[in-house]
Amino acid sequence: MPGQSQGALVGGLAKGAPGGRKAGERKLEVKMETGGLSAAALANGDLGSQRERTLVPERLQKREHERQLEVERRKQKRQDQEVEGEKSDFFAAAFARERSAVEELLESGDSVERLEEAAARLQGLQKLINDSVLFLAAYDLRQAQEVLARLQAALAKRRQELQPKKRFAFKTRKKDAASATQVDSAPVAPAAEGILTSPPPLKEEGDFDSSWICGFSNLQSQVLEKRAEELHQQDVLLTQLRNCTIKLYGNPNTLRLTKAQGCTLLCGPVSTSVFLEDCSDCVLAVACQQLRVHTTKDTRIFLQVTSRAIMEDCTGIQFAPYTWSYPGIDKDFEGSGLDKNKNNWNDVDDFNWLARDVASPNWSVLPEEERRIQWD
Repeated sequence: MPGQSQGALVGGLAKGAPGGRKAGERKLEVKMETGGLSAAALANGDLGSQRERTLVPERLQKREHERQLEVERRKQKRQDQEVEGEKSDFFAAAFARERSAVEELLESGDSVERLEEAAARLQGLQKLINDSVLFLAAYDLRQAQEVLARLQAALAKRRQELQPKKRFAFKTRKKDAASATQVDSAPVAPAAEGILTSPPPLKEEGDFDSSWICGFSNLQSQVLEKRAEELHQQDVLLTQLRNCTIKLYGNPNTLRLTKAQGCTLLCGPVSTSVFLEDCSDCVLAVACQQLRVHTTKDTRIFLQVTSRAIMEDCTGIQFAPYTWSYPGIDKDFEGSGLDKNKNNWNDVDDFNWLARDVASPNWSVLPEEERRIQWD
């Protein structure tokens, strides 16, 4: 039995040896694979750490670059504010100085020479305002323009006082009436009654005094014209018109349209201001230094303006670039002093809408497909 057990044991070991070797080999392979995976994972971990170490400086550099840009932006903003403050202070000082000089000339303006000097200084004031539009606050701009309008009205009044008072003669009225040109064979007689030779004097700044000696009034369904020789540097008043077409060829000094309904107004370059008040359903083509629109609705304005347009108590106003033309308009632009290459037609201040980040609902840009108008 002991011998048999020993032989059997030896035989069993001999028979089981190959299986044992295979098992050992499989275990070794598993260990090697496990080791390989561990090495790969370790290598990948090293690569990930290296990549992270590479990205960290890049993120820091980007963050530092953004910080420097923000610092520069804030610095530039402070500098811009300082420059605007300096410009505003310069404007206020220059405007006050010229205003005092003009007022002094008007108070003692008993000669044509002094009035002409006042007119020249007023032109300088207008240019100062135009050049300062971009940095002036809306309130300061409005105040300056109101002062300028008062001074212009005072100058026109002083000029009128120095002229011979012949405008009340009936012969003069008939002569002025006969000079009105009617287009498309329109009757002359109704237009004769509408020529303004002496508008009623009123007290307020925006009202009409005796300086408004050129224009049309109280007419309906007529085509009206004035030529350059009649308009040159005149103050033109158009009032109480209904369904009329008005063509003003030339270079007026100022232009006012008031209480008009359903009218079309075409005007050459105006040296100073255009005023529009109490109008509805009108179409205008005007070029000027400044435009002021009050209590007006549903009106299209084809505009050339070197300052900003101002509107108040208005609805349904649409703006587009000035497109009217006629023979001799370039010469009229030269005489007006307007810069034909400068046009702020869509830069509008609505004094009834103070939100800067939201567009005013009271005005809009006229779509291009609606700008195709045959003026003639």
